[in-house]
Amino acid sequence: MEVTTLAGLLREAEEHHGAYEATAPPHHWADWYALYIVAREEGRTPAQAAANAGSRAAGARGSGGGDP
Repeated sequence: MEVTTLAGLLREAEEHHGAYEATAPPHHWADWYALYIVAREEGRTPAQAAANAGSRAAGARGSGGGDP
């Protein structure tokens, strides 16, 4: 992945994470960002990626490994 592409996805993830963070269960931001970026790389829209990250991040809770 190109640096500019990753930087853009990180900025996009930051925008979408803010809305999630307000009502989110305990989670580590890095898990949410990773789930969001992978979903975007798989072709999901920003809204789909945010929904995917939100539904899976609570289960990850900073586990630091594996595929949540």
